[in-house]
Amino acid sequence: MKRVLIPLAQGCEELEAVTLIDILRRAGVEVVAAGLHAGPVTCSRGTVLVPDATLAEVEQDSFDLMVLPGGLPGTTHLDEDPRIHALLKRLAGEGKYVAAICAAPSVLAHAGLLAGRKATSYPTCMPEELLSTMEYLEEPVVRDGRVITSRGPGTAMDFALTLVELLTSPAVRQQVEDDLMRG
Repeated sequence: MKRVLIPLAQGCEELEAVTLIDILRRAGVEVVAAGLHAGPVTCSRGTVLVPDATLAEVEQDSFDLMVLPGGLPGTTHLDEDPRIHALLKRLAGEGKYVAAICAAPSVLAHAGLLAGRKATSYPTCMPEELLSTMEYLEEPVVRDGRVITSRGPGTAMDFALTLVELLTSPAVRQQVEDDLMRG
């Protein structure tokens, strides 16, 4: 079974976090939602999430994908936590997937994982000095090798379904999507 780490920081975007957790679990993927610190996480619009574990409890574990939900100030908290950068670099170095949505692709950029790659983010959330190091696209979901980025809350479902397909198969993605009655 594929295993995914979703770090949850105070002030994360709840629509993105919950969509990612839910869609991946519907596909039979093991998701570990890990709080940066012990206790509940209050999201950017007041929704309270209870993580499965703390980051300290799982940071040495093996994962097939690490995906960062965006939101502010959640993205800032992720970016300021050296464990997040270390985990992203470790997983990328192991040939695993790393992904981020909304403001969180800036964390990938600060970790040096977007240089020379195609990427996207929420329009105002990629630092100007980092834009010149990548090919910035205004598409809902952008995949460049094992790095996947997405624009924001409105693209969260497409982003999550893309991750399902990468971790499982097109057939599993289609089954999850059909069950959601999207079209």
